[in-house]
Amino acid sequence: MRYVCDVCGYIYDESIGDPDNGIPAGTAFADLPDDFVCPLCGVGKDQFSQE
Repeated sequence: MRYVCDVCGYIYDESIGDPDNGIPAGTAFADLPDDFVCPLCGVGKDQFSQE
């Protein structure tokens, strides 16, 4: 699944993860740490919507 940041449009793709920030491919959005923030604009997980 893919999740898009409602603020800046960054897309978190579960199949890719966020390797630049230590999140391996295959990490479900629900399994991201509670303190995960958008790597582009810094908002929290609650500002993402499923695509």
